Amino acid sequence: MAGVTDMLQGFTIIAVVILVGFVVGRIGLLGPAARPVIARLTFFVLAPSLLFTIMLEADVADLVSPLVGASVAAALGAFGLYSLVARLVWRRRVADTVVGALGAGYVNANNIGLPVAGYVLGDATLMAPVILVQLLVFSPVALTLLDASTSGVVTLRRVLAQPVRNPIIIASAAGLALSVLGVDLPDAAVEPFRIVGGGAVPLMLIAFGISLAGQRILEPGAQRRDAILASSIKLLVMPALALLVGTVLGLHGHDLFVVVTLAALPTAQNVFNYAQRYDAAEVLARDTIAVTTLGALPVLMVVAATLH
Repeated sequence: MAGVTDMLQGFTIIAVVILVGFVVGRIGLLGPAARPVIARLTFFVLAPSLLFTIMLEADVADLVSPLVGASVAAALGAFGLYSLVARLVWRRRVADTVVGALGAGYVNANNIGLPVAGYVLGDATLMAPVILVQLLVFSPVALTLLDASTSGVVTLRRVLAQPVRNPIIIASAAGLALSVLGVDLPDAAVEPFRIVGGGAVPLMLIAFGISLAGQRILEPGAQRRDAILASSIKLLVMPALALLVGTVLGLHGHDLFVVVTLAALPTAQNVFNYAQRYDAAEVLARDTIAVTTLGALPVLMVVAATLH
């Protein structure tokens, strides 16, 4: 019962911060330039600082386990299913397909995943491998595709150079490298990154709330069915894939519960930030995050009731 209560509290906190952003956008407090300015500040300064500190304290050994294998397989299945429909059936452009695929399989590992892992699963470190895989594998690939497809210039040199030009990837790689090498930075050197990075999640949520002002979720339009597809895959298909793959890999009991719970988490706010940054399927990202954030709670309740 305590775990369910803490889960509800976690979702309530997130909803309140989003509501603050909605009010700010509704009254026009920050003007029309608020969203792109916040997006750039988050992408180039706040998120890199946050991810640097996360990777600095990460343990690469956590990447090698059946739990991680099942989680990665479920995410890849969600990415692939959405991409097949979006590209082959609906003929969406590459950038829009990438954003939709991320919406279908990129979980909110930080501001929702960490509280759920700590309060419901009993160990917040269970989220670390998922964060590592998303930052070191999924994000670089997605950002490379977004950069190449929206720039209009697709060359091998540009694709290979993309990771070293992206502040999120650079910061993540730098933090992980220091962790692997066992470099112990003094607190005075790390604390500024912690302070700056601390603004990343709240500003992402506020920016998301601003984007909801004057808008209706899943309103009729070109991206409505894309958001419905991405949300359905995220809430229903991805947890089912995690259950299937986890069972095949021999997971059972608490381990299987952990894998399915992680797969049932809503879409990450980062997806909206990426969509804003590259001006690709922003409505799709916004609606998918909203629908999965609202729908994840009942799904997680069902998972807990059947597997816990």
